[in-house]
Amino acid sequence: METNQIAVYLVLGYLSQMRFIASIFEKLQRHPKRIVFPEGNEPRVIQAARQFYSLRLGVPILLGDRTRIKEAAARLNVPLEGVRIVNPEESEDLETYARRFERLRRHKGIQAKEAREAMLKPNFFGAMMVAMHQADGLVSGVSEMTGSVLRPLFQIIKVAPQSDTVSGCVIQEVVDSRCGENGVLFMADCGVIPEPTVEQLADVAVDVAALARQLLGTRPRVAFLSFSTKGSATHPSAARMQAATALSQKRAREKMLEADFEGELQADTALVPEIAMRKLPENKVAGHANVLVFPDLNSGSIGARLVQHLSQANAYGQILLGLDRPAAEISRGSNAHDILGVAAIIGVQSVDYQKLYPGAGELLPGD
Repeated sequence: METNQIAVYLVLGYLSQMRFIASIFEKLQRHPKRIVFPEGNEPRVIQAARQFYSLRLGVPILLGDRTRIKEAAARLNVPLEGVRIVNPEESEDLETYARRFERLRRHKGIQAKEAREAMLKPNFFGAMMVAMHQADGLVSGVSEMTGSVLRPLFQIIKVAPQSDTVSGCVIQEVVDSRCGENGVLFMADCGVIPEPTVEQLADVAVDVAALARQLLGTRPRVAFLSFSTKGSATHPSAARMQAATALSQKRAREKMLEADFEGELQADTALVPEIAMRKLPENKVAGHANVLVFPDLNSGSIGARLVQHLSQANAYGQILLGLDRPAAEISRGSNAHDILGVAAIIGVQSVDYQKLYPGAGELLPGD
């Protein structure tokens, strides 16, 4: 994967499902970024990091023991040219990071020794690298539980200014180009909030719509999903999606985000034009949704995984929304290609992150 990525993916048979991610690669090649991977010993991460460099997307940073990483790469026959390796235990930044973490968590009673021990953990060290602008984004989770990835991010990077909600988005690239936006669907929240409130649902919808606008360059068409379509059933869950739709429209106008929001909609009404014509003719979103907002984490996680595996889609996520810096918490089932795609998306996010979250990226107090 050293030269032309389109030719490479033709050989690998991916091109029919690579329209979206190929465009992401092209954007990032114009603005290469530094992405830190806390799970530096993991073979899939090593492969993705090498591909990230080979495709001229930027500088991949692997965290972990240098000898172990080199041994793992040798077993894979993967060269590490262009891949930066950082061992937190040996880093000249360790003590500085520990002092900053102690200051951040002083209100929780953390002491210097505990702060240093935390910084020896790759996910904490990686989060601090991003917070201190030593990396432009973080990708982790291929061998870690969700909490082990999210906890350091919430403690160090925290929520972006003017944001109240952190959520997770999965981007699906399916074979059928009639679905979503030329085969691309944004789905949220699929990884963070178990039972979102109306306010949180509206935050999720606006955030994922803004991301879709940035990555696709087209007008987001956001469907709030339910078992009901526009009052076909009466239930508090459906009413919650109706209320979230109205609130998201208001918040999008306040943020001057051009997007269409509709809800509540059944999934087939949101995605299939023929069904939408029977239920909601001439609706801007129905039958043409490219962003799907789920009513809760159960439905979001289940729905995203069903689409991925039953349609053999390329799935990229969780892309975390609402954080002060770009980051992703990926599935333990991810392969090297998935990890590469997520890293590229995080890189593109970081190019114009302040457009997504005005005021994001300020240095920590005292820096």
